[in-house]
Amino acid sequence: MGTRDPRIDAYIADSADFAQPILTHLREVVHAACPDVEETMKWAFPHFMYKGILCSMASFKQHCAFGFWKGSLIVGQDGRSAEEAMGQFGRITRLSDLPPKRVLAGYVKEAARLNDEGVKSPSRSAPRAEKGEAVVPDDLAGALKRNKKAQATFEGFSPSHRREYVEWITEAKGADTRKRRIETAVEWMAEGKSRNWKYEKAKTTA
Repeated sequence: MGTRDPRIDAYIADSADFAQPILTHLREVVHAACPDVEETMKWAFPHFMYKGILCSMASFKQHCAFGFWKGSLIVGQDGRSAEEAMGQFGRITRLSDLPPKRVLAGYVKEAARLNDEGVKSPSRSAPRAEKGEAVVPDDLAGALKRNKKAQATFEGFSPSHRREYVEWITEAKGADTRKRRIETAVEWMAEGKSRNWKYEKAKTTA
């Protein structure tokens, strides 16, 4: 039986309006095609695990991305250029940008088969979203400077934890929301908490 990670519920809820139905659709297709799939967060975006990494999805300001860990063995030449967007399906801005549901499900089943058989992933680097350090916006940097405990926590975080806070703040849809998120982020970091501390706590106590 598969598992669902509440951090992914939060990730979808915090994504842009256009992205929410796309991410929800992808999530349901993966679970339907691979009932034993397990969810987790890696590199600050949702991953689906089945005997190793199966696939992942991500949302950005103006598009979503979806890809298989062994994409070249699954999608092959049908996939779009990696220069266009992370994954094999280019910049996804609406559900119609994705292959039909049955085709996607077929890709998921093939990915699960490869993992069942222990087929190694082609040589690859970590996903592009992992590369580099998050650029801290000026308003967040200023708020951190005014709270030494929060600043120390932020500087002590791993790059992925810093990105989670930066992305949460920069993806706010309005100035008021952004201000509230910065205030909440500083409060949480002053207490030594990561962006997803509530969901991490829920998962460890479940």
